[in-house]
Order: sequence, then structure tokens, then C-alpha cells
Amino acid sequence: MRFASLGSGSEGNSLLISVESGVTETQVMLDCGFGLKEAEARLSHLQVDPKRLSGIIVTHEHQDHVGGVFRLARRHNIPVWITHGCLQAVRDEAVGVTVHICRDGQPFVIGDLEIQPYTVPHDAREPVQYTATDGLSKLGVLTDVGHSTPHLINALSACDALVLEFNHDTEMLAQSVYPPWLKARIGGQLGHLSNQQSADILQNLDRSRLKHLIAGHLSQKNNSPDKVRAVIHGVLGESDIDVVIADQVSGFGWMD
Repeated sequence: MRFASLGSGSEGNSLLISVESGVTETQVMLDCGFGLKEAEARLSHLQVDPKRLSGIIVTHEHQDHVGGVFRLARRHNIPVWITHGCLQAVRDEAVGVTVHICRDGQPFVIGDLEIQPYTVPHDAREPVQYTATDGLSKLGVLTDVGHSTPHLINALSACDALVLEFNHDTEMLAQSVYPPWLKARIGGQLGHLSNQQSADILQNLDRSRLKHLIAGHLSQKNNSPDKVRAVIHGVLGESDIDVVIADQVSGFGWMD
């Protein structure tokens, strides 16, 4: 199994998960917060033909995650997996697209991947995040979440690779030029994870199999890669876990 990002941040998010089995290949896109042409260009950069995508799975209806999903799906005849609540928020956009409803705790299969949705606290309608496995390795994804829960800790246990939100540094957010309501939303219980909250989640996870940690969804104004690396080092120390910082422009390239 391998995975890559088209971009990660408030201006657009998308993750690719791929597994080869003999002569077949399963390629799944998780979210698409880019316009149609931009998404196709970023897929091309990763040498992915959108017509070969096996499906798109959606976390929630915010535009930096769902903005390009249905236009890409419609043009290339790609089925979409989405929660019922999220679909209600974007129903008009989903016309002409094959849609499958997914739910917390009910795994589903796309090709050679088993996908497990799990509920997270975020200011959206029935938001979920996902883990994916090919039966040998497990990838966990957690972004766009306001606080930790036992449910998400359990879902992300024993991952081989983890994409984890490190959205903001608390002090930088407090001192930023953002209006008070936006600061309250970002730092609230249904907003985004601070560096310390993410570090606490990492601390509480079963990391016995973890080989790759990708820090994602960094705020370009209220965080920095150096601050993220410092807080991760505080948890992992001098471990052999490969740490990568995803960015808005290029995400990150293919990782096995």
C-alpha cells in the first residue's frame, strides 16, 4: 500500500491511497478540495489518471475538502462514499454521481482496500475520518477535529502510517489578526487541533507499528513546521519513525 497528498491546508485537501494486487490496482481519493482543473493537474503530477480512480471517500462538507469531489466524480464516472448527513449538505452538487452511504463503525470495501469510517467532533454534518487497510498495512487519517475522543484513539491504534492534523500553535492563533469569532471556532471543541492536542493524541496511541507520521493541515498563518517538529520530537524523541510535514502547495509525494 502507498499513499500521497495533492495538498494539505485550508485552501484544499486531498489524499490518495493505492494498492496493487497482481495485475489490478485500487486507487482511492480521500476528499478533493480543489477545483476540477487544479485537481486534474495535481493528479497528473503524481502520475495518476483520474479515470483509474476506484472511488472518492468524503470526510465532511467544508469546501476545502469537498469542493471538487462531485465535478471530478461526474467527469470521470467515479463513485463517491459519503455519510448521510454530509450528503444532505451537498445534495444539489451530487446530481448525476453514483453515491454510497457510509457510517461510523461500518467498514466497506473498494477493490483491495477495506475502509473504516469513524466519527469525529467537528462543526460539520456527520463528519467522519477514515482508516484504510489492504490486510497487511494500516493507514490512519485524522484531520479537521476539535478534540480527542476515546473513539478516535481506538480507531487509530496500531497504524503503520498516520496522517495527523497539526493545525495551529495556540499562542500564534491568540496573537493573530483573525477576528475573535474565528479564533474561537478554530480553537473550539468542534474546530481544529492545536499542536499540543495532536501531540497528546500521538502520545496516547498504540505506536508499536508506526513507521510514518505525516503532519497535515498546518495553518499557514498560525503555525510553522519548526514548531510542529519540536512538539512531535517531544513525544517521539529519537525514534526511527519517519516524520513528514505536508504542505498546501504540493502535499507530499508517494510513500510506501
